[in-house]
Amino acid sequence: MKAQAPTAYGHGLSTQARNLHWLLGNLVDEVPGIHSVAVVSSDGLMLLSSDPERAEGPAPDAGTDGPLGSSADLATIVSGLGSLTNGAAKLMDGGAVKQTMVAMDEGSLFVMSISDGSLLGVHATPDCDMSVIAYHMALFVGRAGHVLTPELRTELRKSMENVQ
Repeated sequence: MKAQAPTAYGHGLSTQARNLHWLLGNLVDEVPGIHSVAVVSSDGLMLLSSDPERAEGPAPDAGTDGPLGSSADLATIVSGLGSLTNGAAKLMDGGAVKQTMVAMDEGSLFVMSISDGSLLGVHATPDCDMSVIAYHMALFVGRAGHVLTPELRTELRKSMENVQ
């Protein structure tokens, strides 16, 4: 089942926040094979989601739309994987982690650094075109990275809390 684009475009959000919601919706709508998307802050809190209405917990048909059917679950996985790969990079003197990809029998998981420790996570189908997804994630990161200020992260966190 295809992820749904975010629905909280307006509702008192700043222009920058609405633009990020639009960029995320465009990523979900335009790139084949994406189940769900989450943007996570450096402290592990979800900032944006492809399905904000279900950000709180598993769906009744858990497992069909993403990890346990929940955007919050995807955010948790993205945050944990980001932390693990950053720790590995430090131990190996590898520098900053730019992208992580996990290929599974029944799906793929992509994690890409945005800025200040924020991460973009994508859960995709097993037959997705990995290069297309990575390319569109890089476009999102390039467009979102410079506007993801501490003030905007705070606004996005609050908007996610209001949805939940």
